[in-house]
Amino acid sequence: MAENLPFTGLRILDLSQGIAGPYCTEIFWQQGAEVIKVEPPAGDWGRHVGVNRDGQSAVSTSYNGGKQSVCIDARTEAGQQVLRRLAAQADMVVQNFRPGVADKLGMGYAQLAQDRPDLVYVSISGYGKDGPYAAAPASDSVMQADSGLMFSNQGMDRMPRRVGFLLADIATALYAAQQATTALYQRAVQGVGSHIELSLFEACAALQSNDIASFQVLGDKPVGAVSAPNGVFDTADGRLSVLALNNDQFARLCNALERPEWLADERFDSNEKRMAHRDFLHAALAEQLRAAGSEHWEASFRQHDVLHAVVRDYEDLVAHPQAVHLGMFEPVTQPGLGNLFLPGLPGGRGRRLQPAPRIGEHTVDVLSKAGLGQEEINRLLSQEVIRQAQADK
Repeated sequence: MAENLPFTGLRILDLSQGIAGPYCTEIFWQQGAEVIKVEPPAGDWGRHVGVNRDGQSAVSTSYNGGKQSVCIDARTEAGQQVLRRLAAQADMVVQNFRPGVADKLGMGYAQLAQDRPDLVYVSISGYGKDGPYAAAPASDSVMQADSGLMFSNQGMDRMPRRVGFLLADIATALYAAQQATTALYQRAVQGVGSHIELSLFEACAALQSNDIASFQVLGDKPVGAVSAPNGVFDTADGRLSVLALNNDQFARLCNALERPEWLADERFDSNEKRMAHRDFLHAALAEQLRAAGSEHWEASFRQHDVLHAVVRDYEDLVAHPQAVHLGMFEPVTQPGLGNLFLPGLPGGRGRRLQPAPRIGEHTVDVLSKAGLGQEEINRLLSQEVIRQAQADK
C-alpha cells in the first residue's frame, strides 16, 4: 500500500522533460511520493519521440506513470507566478533546463530557497552549470560519444558503437535519485535543504570507473571477451551465450560437451592459452552446438553448472520463468498505446504501475488543491496560461 512506502507524503514538483529528470521522479513516485509534472502546452518532448501514438510514447509511459500533469505556459509572467506557487508547496523540485533558464523563470534554487530553506532542489544538465561546454546541446547519443560510452562498446573491428538503449539518460536518472535521497535524509536529520547539481557527462564517467582505470593501466582498451570460450552461438533452433571464465568453469563446459580431450590438452590449461586458441575453440563449439536444439544444450549446461543463457528478445523476457515467478512485469493499459507489460521497481517496495497522464490532465484539480480559487483558474484558462485536458470520450 502507498501509505507504507518510504516517500509517502513527499511532494515533488517535476519541471523536467525527456528521460533523466522524469525517470528520477518516477522512481520517487513508485516509492510513494506525489509527483506534479509540469508540462508546456506542447507537452513533454518525450511524448513525441520514438514509438508514439495519440500524445503518448514508450518514453512518456515508462517514465511518467502515475504522475499528475499540469499544463502551464511558463513563457508568460502569470504562468511563472503559478509555478512559484506550486514550488512553495513542494518538498523537492527537479528540473533539467539548460543552465540559467530556471533563474530566468524565477524558479532557480536561490530564488525558491529564500522562502523554503529546507527545499531539496535537483538540477540535471548535459555538461554542468558552467565551463566551456555548459551551453552545448546534449542528448543520449551525444553523451554516449563524448563520454567514452561508444568507445567502451567497440567491437572486434574497433568501431565505437552506441549502446542500444538510453543508457546515458537512465544512468543519470539513477544517480540523481540516489543523490536526492541523500539530500532528503540530510534534511530529515539536520533540517536543511540543498541543491543537487549533476550532469549526464559526470554520470556517464562515473558509470565507467572500472573501464577508465583499466585503460589508464594498460594504455589501451582490450576488445572482445576477457575469456575463452566466450560468445554467442547458434543452436539448431536458437542462440545461446556460452562462456568459461576460469579453469573450473572450462572443465564443466568440457564435461557438458563430452570433450575430455580438451581437459588433457595443454593448449587449454589456462585462460591465457585458451585466449590464444580462441578461434579454434569457438569454431569447434559453434559446430557442436548447431547439431542440437537449445533445450538439449540448456539441460546439459544446467546439469554441469555451465555459465550460459538463452539470447532472448523482449517477448521472451516477459515470459521468462524467473520473471513470471518474481512478478517482474506488471500490466499497464496506456491510452493510445494499448496494453503493455512493464517492469516495476526492483526490490518490491513500490506502487503498482499506472498509465502516464495526458497533457494537463490534472491542471484544475492540482491548482485548486494548491489554493487557487475557481475564478482565478477560469481566468488563467481563458488566457491560455494554463490548460486542462479534455476528458476521454
